[in-house]
Amino acid sequence: MPIFCKNDRSIHYLERGRGEPLLLIHGLGSSGADWALHVAALEARFRVIVPDLPGSGHSAPLPDGCSIAEFAASLWALLDHLRESRVNIVGFSLGGAVGLEMALQRPAGVRRLALINSLASYRLDHWRKWWEASLTMILIPLLGMRRAARLAAKRLFPMPWQRNLRERATAVVSAVPVRTYLATARALIGWTAIDRLDRISSKTLVIAAENDFTPLDEKRALAARLGAQFVMVHGSRHGTPFDAVKATNASLLALLTDQPLPPAEHRTRDEAAQWDPLSLTGSLAEEHAMPRIRAFSRPQAAT
Repeated sequence: MPIFCKNDRSIHYLERGRGEPLLLIHGLGSSGADWALHVAALEARFRVIVPDLPGSGHSAPLPDGCSIAEFAASLWALLDHLRESRVNIVGFSLGGAVGLEMALQRPAGVRRLALINSLASYRLDHWRKWWEASLTMILIPLLGMRRAARLAAKRLFPMPWQRNLRERATAVVSAVPVRTYLATARALIGWTAIDRLDRISSKTLVIAAENDFTPLDEKRALAARLGAQFVMVHGSRHGTPFDAVKATNASLLALLTDQPLPPAEHRTRDEAAQWDPLSLTGSLAEEHAMPRIRAFSRPQAAT
């Protein structure tokens, strides 16, 4: 199990494939295992690097305080260790904020950037952002992680054929310690990049769900501000990488290989007739689930 350690903090990561480096950054309450359905489509062309953010998955617990800037710096330290100075980045939700911050910290170091259901500011300047933050900060302490995770999973994946997605989301999020989840959420709420976007030089793609929980217009405006390509996924909710696997993979491959985006009729949520859950046997998710036997006892030293 690869572990990178710097300043007594460990970051777990997995790698698949060869080629241009591609960093995949997961969302809040999750881990790198979330990218299993995408790595399978990407590893033939790219060196796919999939970390667990600090405090997530198999990475070391969070310190007393954390910030999006610190998350970004920790991933740059990992990439420096792997001797990758110029990368492609894909980030989902929280991961998009971290990816955008990485591109701001080292503009020349990010060749292409994809943001999936992410914003350039999570400060509570819109009622929908206030509502989502309130649900997180109030319901979790009140209900506990298990019940709050179950409610969140139902909002993310309400369709009958999405039962497996609901069950997995509930299991994954409910395993996160309350303190870690809330500390990361606070870091996100306190972060903004609005006044720094002119530093971004990456070729950028913004993917936004039609029914995401945060404002769609804000994502359109972000794409316009960055001169980015914009894809709206019809019927999708916040969990676009999971409820629209085909559209997500097609859009990412178009960006990463400098090809045209998929036509509008293919930018849709996966429907029941299309739903063909990939077996996780032999996948990144199965590798991620392997027991952490002495995972932190012999960390790889930083170089």
